[in-house]
This record gives sequence, C-alpha cells and structure tokens, in this order.
Amino acid sequence: MPDLLLELFSEEIPARMQAKAADDLRRLVTDRLVAEGLVYEGAKAFATPRRLALTVHGIPARQPDLKTERRGPKVGAPDAAVQGFLKATGMNSLDEAKIQRDPKGDFYIGLIEKPGRDAIDVLAEILPVIIRTFPWPKSMRWGARSAKSGSLSWVRPLHAITATFGLETEEPDVVKFSVDGIETGQTTYGHRFLAPSAISVRRFEDYEAKLLDAKVVLDPDRRKDTILTDAKQLAFAQGFELVEDQNLLDEVSGLVEWPVVLMGSFEQEFLKTPDEVIRATIRNNQKCFVVRDPKTGRLTNKFVLTANIEATDGGKVIVSGNERVIRARLSDAKFFYETDLKTKLEDRLPKFEQIVFHEKLGTQAARIKRIERLAGEIAPLVGADVAKATRAAHLAKADLLTEVVGEFPEVQGLMGKYYALAQGEDASVAAACEEHYKPQGPADRVPTDPVSVAVALADKIDTLVGFWAIDEKPTGSKDPYALRRAALGVIRLIAENALRLSLMKVAASALAGLSVKSAEAERIPSDLLAFFADRLKVQLREQGARHDLVDAVFALGGQDDLLMIVRRVEALGKFLESDDGKNLLAGTKRASNILSIEEKKDKRTFDGAPDAALYSLDEEKALAKAIGEVKTEASAAVAKEDFAAAMSAMAKLRPPVDAFFDKVRVNDDDAKVRENRLKLLNEIRSATRAVADFSKIQD
Repeated sequence: MPDLLLELFSEEIPARMQAKAADDLRRLVTDRLVAEGLVYEGAKAFATPRRLALTVHGIPARQPDLKTERRGPKVGAPDAAVQGFLKATGMNSLDEAKIQRDPKGDFYIGLIEKPGRDAIDVLAEILPVIIRTFPWPKSMRWGARSAKSGSLSWVRPLHAITATFGLETEEPDVVKFSVDGIETGQTTYGHRFLAPSAISVRRFEDYEAKLLDAKVVLDPDRRKDTILTDAKQLAFAQGFELVEDQNLLDEVSGLVEWPVVLMGSFEQEFLKTPDEVIRATIRNNQKCFVVRDPKTGRLTNKFVLTANIEATDGGKVIVSGNERVIRARLSDAKFFYETDLKTKLEDRLPKFEQIVFHEKLGTQAARIKRIERLAGEIAPLVGADVAKATRAAHLAKADLLTEVVGEFPEVQGLMGKYYALAQGEDASVAAACEEHYKPQGPADRVPTDPVSVAVALADKIDTLVGFWAIDEKPTGSKDPYALRRAALGVIRLIAENALRLSLMKVAASALAGLSVKSAEAERIPSDLLAFFADRLKVQLREQGARHDLVDAVFALGGQDDLLMIVRRVEALGKFLESDDGKNLLAGTKRASNILSIEEKKDKRTFDGAPDAALYSLDEEKALAKAIGEVKTEASAAVAKEDFAAAMSAMAKLRPPVDAFFDKVRVNDDDAKVRENRLKLLNEIRSATRAVADFSKIQD
C-alpha cells in the first residue's frame, strides 16, 4: 500500500515547541485518515529547527465504498416530506426505497451509496485544513501575505511544503494543494549553511538519506544521542565527566540540525562561586553543559557547547565567542554571590513586610511568623530540636531576596543553605533552608533531617490550611497554588520518615495562627483530611495499592494518622489477596446486603446484641462465639498497631461465616428468630469494622 511523506519547511521553530508540534502533526493527520476510512499501518513524525516531517505507511490507495441506510417518512406521509427524503437519498422515486415495519407504523428506508475516493484526493483535501488550523501555542503572520484577510498564521514563516504519495516500487505522485500561495512539491532544502541547495525527494527513505547527505539529522533522538555521546567522550578524554542534563539535552537538540560538540573553558577564579550558580549561569545563558572532576565531585573550569556547523577552523571562533559571553555572565554571577554574602539572612527579613504573599493571607513576613510557630510545635513530634526548627523557619525564605536567586530562581533554598553556612548557622538549620521546599514531586528526594522535616511540614501545612480558609481549593484540573503537590509532599514526609502525627491537630493549630477567620473554620481540618485521603489514594495507586482500601480505612472515622493508615492499608491488601480474605469479604458483603434490604423493608436498624437464648442451630452459636473472640483479639491487635495480627484474627471468621450462610435461613418465619439472626449479621459487620469498612471494598 502507498506511503505519505509530508514536510513543512520554515524558519527556525522554537526548540520548546518542536516535540509537541511533531506529535500534533502525527495525531491530526492520522485521526483524519481513520475518520475517512483510510486505516494506515504506521506513522512517525520528526522535527528539526527548520522543519516538521511526517511519514505514514500503508495507507489504502482508495477509500472503501460506503453504504448507509436512511430512515424516511411514514408510508402515506405528505408529498413534501417524501420529496425531501428522495432528494436527501438521491433516489428518483419511492420504488427504489424499501419499507420497514415498526410498532409506530411503516417507514420508507433509503439506501445511500457513497463511492470511495482515491486516497490522494482525500489527502489533498484534509492536509491544507490541518496546516491552516495547526495548534501552535504562538504563531505569526509575515510578508506581503500578512495584510491579506485569512492569510496563514504559522509559528515562523513557512517556505515550502513537500507532499508525496505512492507505492515503494513506483514514482510517487505529488499531493497537490496550496496553502496561502505555497504550492506543494517534491523540493526541500538541506542545512542552512553547509548544504543550502534545493533537494528533490520522492519518499521517506529517500528524503531522510538525502537530508543526512545535506548535513541534516532528521530524527531528534539521533541528534540527542550524538550530542550526549560526543560530549561524554570529549569530557572523558580530558579526565573529566559530563554533568548530564536531560532537559538541556532536549532543548539543545532542537537548536541544531547538524550537531557538532566542542569544549571551552573559563577562568579558575569563577570556581569560588557555588557549583549550582555556575551551572545555572552557563545553562541558562549559553545552553551549554558543565563538566565535573570525578576525583573531587566539583565542577571544573570547562564547558561543552553544541554548534550547528562544521567550522573550517575546527570551531575556534565559535568556542571563543561562547567563552567571552560565559566569562561575562560568570563575572556577574560572582558579583551577585559576593554581594549577597555581605548581608546576613535575617537582615533581609524586614523587606518581607512590604511583600504580599496573598491579598487574603497577608504578607510574606506574616507567613514566615506562622511557619516559625508551627515548626516549633511540630518539632517535638518529629524528634527535632525546637530552637533549631524555629531558627530554620525564621531564615528559610530569606534567600528569596538575594541577588543570585533574583537572577536564577531555580536555586532558591539552595542559596539559603550556602548563605546560612557562610554566616555560621548550625548545619541542620542551613540544610532546612534548602530542604524545606522538598519533596516537590514524586521523584524528588524526601528530607530526613528532623529539623528539615519540621520546617517542610510547617511550610506545606500552612499553605494548605491558609488556602482552605479563604476557599481557594483545587477545582478540576486547576490547581494554581500547587496544593495537590503540597499534600503529596506532606504524605511522603510522614510515610517515608515513619512519623506519627495527628493531621487534624496540626491543621487546627495552623488554622489558629491565621488572621483570616473562615465562617466554616471548624470544618477546615476535616475537609482538609478528606483532601489528604484523595491524595493518599493517588500516592498508593502509583505504588500499586488499591484506592478502595484507602476508602475502607478512612470510612472508620477519626483516621488522621497517615502512617497508621498506610500500614493498615498494606495489611488489608495482603489479607484480601489470601483465600481467607477473599471469602470473608464475600461473606461480609452478603451480610451487609441482606441487612440493607431488611433494614429498608422494616424501616429500622438491627443494632444491639443478639439473644443467645434464641440460637437454635450450632452454626449460629459457632458464629456468635467466633465473633466475640475475633472482636477481642482484633481490637487488641489494632490497639497495639499490629495490623497483620488483626487480619489474622479476622481470618478466623471465615469458616463460621461460610457455615452460617450454608446452613442458616436468615429470614425465619419466626419474627424473633429472624430479628436475632439479622442482629447476628450486624455483628459480622461490626466485627470487621475493627480493621476496615468492608462495604467500601470493591469485589
């Protein structure tokens, strides 16, 4: 079957837009092909700074013929309705229609036959529409066409469109269409400087090979591999190692079509600046990689750049130009750093009085005071020194007002640590200045130092409670204040440090420190707990646990110790994987279902202890005895927080529950016996609630 080759050749596409644009092109074209009945075999899209390309393999040469039935008016309907039906179906008379019987009467049915078209004609119709409506995040108009109504809006000026379609064994045809005066053809262009001449191409294999000869590496992954491999080898040859940076690699590969890796250097004196500042300076300003000495773990005075040209001088001028810019930027960074060191962190804090954190939550200074107080309260709960925790909370945000962080926001916290150490602060206080922001995502490291943990919890819980108090909760996909991330951070801090905290008490304490008083303030801690439950489900689901087990544990009420919840969920999950667990769940659900039906029928509940004198069958007596023993044993195990033992106790219920449902008729003719047996079923439900609400567990 024929293949499609499509290339959109333009001025430089911003690197950050290329990957999504390639994916959008593939998706838009293939979705339309399928909608037109042209089911293809495979598709792949590519992007370079100057082109988007797509190849689609195995497209049928022609659409299938389409036959559909259209229901018309009733037999005997007015002539106007009949004529409209004939016109819509293309029939000449009702003799061509068939009649379908229906409970509402007899209706005319018309058969519409739509012959398929050649695939190349379909492509000529859909491709220009996709190009004109392409979803660039930003686009522009240009040249003489910019004044025309309806002219093309594209990310950068579009110069040429290559579109061919045909079998591998034949000369392909051009898919003929035009967009804003640009006619399709078989002509593309190589590297802007190394091979700028026009190239005639036929199909994808021919296209990719000729571009490579013209110094254009089409595949972004191949460009990344080339850059990474050459950069590592260049560093290794001098006894160093490359500091890898995937985001930078993605960006740099989108800046070049023919990557050439070179190494430059800068003066040793700049290494007195922290490594992270050097890296941020070189990365942000020149898109270059830094290099470290494996013996010391510190950066060296080398950097690796990626050029887009094979220079005749071996790249000396290119390297020199980059060195000149990097030297100037590092000089600025060194000046910022040395200037920052002249002012102590606490001396910067008064400026926070004029900086608003949120119009309803006050200034940054007020927030810092809240975090200080809360960190001091949390410190004893996590084994941290209270004085160190409050000192760390006092200084943690101060680096936001430094010159370096103003220039490179990504090093906030980290610079706080450096400045704290420089002014002689305790190592734990300095570490907390950096680590209180962590974890910032599922892959981020969780702090373990108790002082860092106390400040990190205080920071995140203050944020959550504050925005809850002013009713700025996340809605749908919107979460402008990153409250979901903050909640997940709290969960990870607690779970991975095995901390025992009452979230309700900590949230209530944070709420007490707010000047904002919500009309529903009393509900905030419990509402926030429900939010934590939802986030915990997400966290456990990512770890392979079942979210319904979280519901089953939270349904017991009063569960605000996240560590115990996690452990209980883990034990419950293991129990339900066993035969005893599965069968007990089935028996408990059967008991709950019967109770629900009978309670609804009788409009009452069957609480209270059963009357042992009314037991007439051995199975009733055995179940009642087992429930009593299991309740005692499971409750004792839960009190000791031995959830595995509690589950083992629950397993003892399985045989008597199975026997009860096998031999005992619950809805006995004797009303008193029936009531007593329903109360016994309620005892099953009550006994299992020692560990979880089994009704919340999915089968």
